[in-house]
Amino acid sequence: MEDMTFEQAMKRLEEIVAQLEAGEAPLDKSMALFEEGTKLSAYLSGLLDRAEQKVTMVTTQNGEEVELPFDAQEGE
Repeated sequence: MEDMTFEQAMKRLEEIVAQLEAGEAPLDKSMALFEEGTKLSAYLSGLLDRAEQKVTMVTTQNGEEVELPFDAQEGE
């Protein structure tokens, strides 16, 4: 799974959701799909968390540009 791009993992998760929503798979297949979907969801969440940490906001304080975390409140 670690070799999947975000887009590939998201596409596979969407496929799994569609299969589960259709309700046509036998129970054992549904359980396997659910487990795979849970792992993909955790993987995607981790990718998003790492991307969020990389996002920075450039602002000016006292005439100098400084990098702040994306979620930092102005004036802190």
